[in-house]
Amino acid sequence: MVLGVAAPWLVSDYWVDVAVFWGIYALLGLSLNLIVGEVGLFNMGHTAFFAIGAYATVILNQAWGLSLWLLIPVAGFLAAAAGYGLSRPIIHLRGDYLLIATIGLNEILRVALLNNPRGLTGGPNGVILLDQFRLFGYGLDRPERFYYLVWGAVGLVVWGLLRLQRSRIGRAWNCVREDEVAAEAMGIDVRQAKLLAFVLGAGLAGAAGTLFAAKMVVVSPDSFTFMEAVILFAIVILGGMGSIPGVLVGSAAMMVLPELLRNFAQYRMLFFGAAMVVMMIFRPQGLWPSRRWKAQLAGEREP
Repeated sequence: MVLGVAAPWLVSDYWVDVAVFWGIYALLGLSLNLIVGEVGLFNMGHTAFFAIGAYATVILNQAWGLSLWLLIPVAGFLAAAAGYGLSRPIIHLRGDYLLIATIGLNEILRVALLNNPRGLTGGPNGVILLDQFRLFGYGLDRPERFYYLVWGAVGLVVWGLLRLQRSRIGRAWNCVREDEVAAEAMGIDVRQAKLLAFVLGAGLAGAAGTLFAAKMVVVSPDSFTFMEAVILFAIVILGGMGSIPGVLVGSAAMMVLPELLRNFAQYRMLFFGAAMVVMMIFRPQGLWPSRRWKAQLAGEREP
């Protein structure tokens, strides 16, 4: 923790910016972990809610001059509402069928952003955010200030999710993930449990979209492609499904490691693909698995 607080004064602004994006993608990974890791739903359309939060931030700030501090919960609420509306008709699907449906939702939204409905999204050029976070009269536009903002948000979200994991809701989610039939027999409303995870995950992704918009300034459809959904999915799988520390490690592997390999830009995808294959063979539970998944895999391997 001390090293994290002192990091902006120990490294260059370039690496501080890398750490900022690491934090933003850690928030996105934590939001997707609620859906994929806690409940076991395959979702590769998560960038749609991320995009809703980012675009809502810019559009509402331009239209009504709302403060970015206020827009964090507003963007989260709008993304959560969209998550409820989009997931309710398909929440009964399982496995690959749900995966394909979420990919379709993500692509529908991306194409809609490109087509610039009612002149709101700016089409392929995107929209520009002209405001910044301010605290006690100081703008949080410098890399080290934005670093503390992002990682402060990560710390707050981790604290909340740890408490949620240990709550009645968190245990119900894990029961649904392990066996839906047994969970329903024990009195758990499986459909509502899935919807709640989807809505909370979408809302958290929308809130992260506000931070992303403030950092990038320009928000365009190019930031919310299918490849971004793949990266988010890989963060959860690589770190360990259902593991909060694993998501932090997985997001570091996806965001920091490529920067370390920038001198080998032509071979980065080769390294990444080889690493994923090695992971699937020797450590399928992830880099930092949750205790439940680790125990389950160990039990399956017993003779």
